[in-house]
Amino acid sequence: MSKPRVAVLISGRGSNMMSLIEAAAAPDFPAEIACVISNRPEAHGLARAQAANIPVRAIDHKAFADRPSFDAALDAALAEEQIDFVCLAGFMRLLTRAFTEKWAGRMINIHPALLPSFKGLHTHERALSEGVLIHGCTVHFVTAEMDVGPIIMQAAVPVLEGDTPGTLGARVLAQEHVIYPAALRLVCDGRARLEGNRVGLDAFEIAPPALVVPPVG
Repeated sequence: MSKPRVAVLISGRGSNMMSLIEAAAAPDFPAEIACVISNRPEAHGLARAQAANIPVRAIDHKAFADRPSFDAALDAALAEEQIDFVCLAGFMRLLTRAFTEKWAGRMINIHPALLPSFKGLHTHERALSEGVLIHGCTVHFVTAEMDVGPIIMQAAVPVLEGDTPGTLGARVLAQEHVIYPAALRLVCDGRARLEGNRVGLDAFEIAPPALVVPPVG
């Protein structure tokens, strides 16, 4: 029986993309990374995917008059590649409602914050500015509204004295590389499902992420 085919959508270096490619190389992983698509032809992640023998496509959003026409081209590419699931991995485009509704329950995203806190950009800077003690990352199903889809998995890290956006972001990114492949495994196994505005989740085991409590005193 063939495995579900996954497309990874990127706009930049493809760090989380590589974590998915490496995880999917394991024989027991329940999906294959069938292609990588970028809206930026110059994205470094395309070369990294090619080096891993993954087919790539560049669909330059600047070549389209509006979001619906770009999304139509993206959807056509996914259809040509016979894609079953989509992973957004640093894909810096807002998708139209028509596109997200068509792919509802089959498209997931990773966000560098503990949603529902710090939606949008510059999450590490904002976390430090707000003085939070715990920060982290979230994998969620994609819906029409940005960064509000039902949550599949989260990992938390401490905010340490003297942290900068760079040091905090590096600790968060390490956990992104843990939970994104784990969440994709759950979705492709059918153990995590979109059920209305929540996630239906079967029991599972995973090495615990860096969920910590800052020391007292």
